Amino acid sequence: MVEFLIEKLHDPKMMASVFAAIAAMATVITLAMPLLARNDLNRRMNAVSVEREKMRQRERERLARGDKVQLRQTPKQFMKRIVDQFNLNKWVGQEQAREKLIQAGFRGNAPYVTYLFFRLVSPVVAFMVTAFYLFFVLQMDRPATIKLGMALFAAFVGMQLPYLFLKNKITKRQLSVRRAFPDALDLLLICVESGMSIEAAFRKVSQEIGSQSIPLAEELTLTTAELSYLQDRKVAYENLARRTDLEGVRAVCVALQQSERYGTPLGQTLRVMAQENRDMRMSEAEKKAAALPPKLTVPMILFFLPVLFVVILGPAAIRVMAIQ
Repeated sequence: MVEFLIEKLHDPKMMASVFAAIAAMATVITLAMPLLARNDLNRRMNAVSVEREKMRQRERERLARGDKVQLRQTPKQFMKRIVDQFNLNKWVGQEQAREKLIQAGFRGNAPYVTYLFFRLVSPVVAFMVTAFYLFFVLQMDRPATIKLGMALFAAFVGMQLPYLFLKNKITKRQLSVRRAFPDALDLLLICVESGMSIEAAFRKVSQEIGSQSIPLAEELTLTTAELSYLQDRKVAYENLARRTDLEGVRAVCVALQQSERYGTPLGQTLRVMAQENRDMRMSEAEKKAAALPPKLTVPMILFFLPVLFVVILGPAAIRVMAIQ
């Protein structure tokens, strides 16, 4: 059985068929993903409500000076045991990892332990799979040191995979927040000028903006909870800027802090910041549009021009061959 599998892995036609099937399946899944996408707004908002209740309970416990209660979701025991045994908190970087997880939308100790666990397991798995393939399946005519170096490189790539996954989640989340933030500022301006407090305005905007950006609705709901229960309102704005890690959101948070500190009109501040964020969004769109022609040059040369030459010169070549 093993010899049959190894023989099939060395068969070019078989591998080409497998890769073609994988490509066709990936194309079908890509086209079907928008149809199968779920509306996670209610689930995410319920999760934020649970986080707000946890924050309220922690503040009550702190004010009562009682024993602290563990309210967050506990990680899986085998993951936590491995993380504690290898003391992964030191060599991965605790604060930086937690900050990146929060920016990606993962809160609590369970995602942190899971992230550290996969930072340890993924390089080991990548090394073992690559070494098995190079030494036993592929049987390359190369020295063992080269094979070992390739396996070590695969282990390095495996170690970076959890960070790349986390970075991808952060990028998608920031893109969603960046696109919806100017509209959220307009709604916030309308609420403030109608006489609402800043807490009520944040709560109302978080409910309305959820259909456009679920991550932004989640962040605004958490900010509403922090404004209600934290003693220093400045900390709530700083946490919002830290969770999103966007220049536009950070500027708005600083403006809100200065408005509360110096008593400047909040409506005028929000109007100016909304216009600035809208200009930033427009300039970014113009920058991407200007960079599109150079990016299309190489694909056109490699894929469009050969097909165009075949279509134009093909009939003439066929007639010449027929005459000869």
